[in-house]
Amino acid sequence: MTADHLVTDIAALEALYGTPGRASLIKVADHLTPLYAKWIMASRFCVVSTIGPDGTDGSPRGDDGPVVQMTDPKTLLLPDWRGNNRMDTLRNIVADGRISLMFMVPGSNNVIRVNGMATVSVDPDLVGRFDQKGRQPRSVVMISVAEIYSQCARALMRAKLWSSDDESSDLPTIGALLAEQEAGFDGDAYDMDWAGRAAKTMW
Repeated sequence: MTADHLVTDIAALEALYGTPGRASLIKVADHLTPLYAKWIMASRFCVVSTIGPDGTDGSPRGDDGPVVQMTDPKTLLLPDWRGNNRMDTLRNIVADGRISLMFMVPGSNNVIRVNGMATVSVDPDLVGRFDQKGRQPRSVVMISVAEIYSQCARALMRAKLWSSDDESSDLPTIGALLAEQEAGFDGDAYDMDWAGRAAKTMW
């Protein structure tokens, strides 16, 4: 690869890809319309993207019901349930605030994207909205919606993401990945204990 093959300006990109179709232009809303809201409330899983001084972060978020709550057509609430305590997403939000969320629903090849600004709140009233049998998130991410739109379905169609085939049997375990990073780490013990530990700390 040489520098001659790099696309380095917007005009070159536009010349390469041409003009977007009408559907891709009119799909963007600046708030949660009734149908976009219905779609979002059906989603139990999303990928959250943020940016901060240390770089970018992409984080999966899931729940046993809607992964977010909607307070009004411009505001979404995302609970910060138990994780690894790295706080990569939260650090970025505190430092920058820009956020994107990609909502998915099993069986649908469509993905709904929300772009906006986020803040981290520990307001007891907000945290209490997500009570799970007495357990609550330590914080809630408040998202101010700037735009919402559907993504092209081709990526999930190409990947056959919702195929009934289980393709995970030959994947390395998380314990194996950790042992690869640190000599002497007992990956087998980590994997053996994980299911029980997760069950006790899901919320």
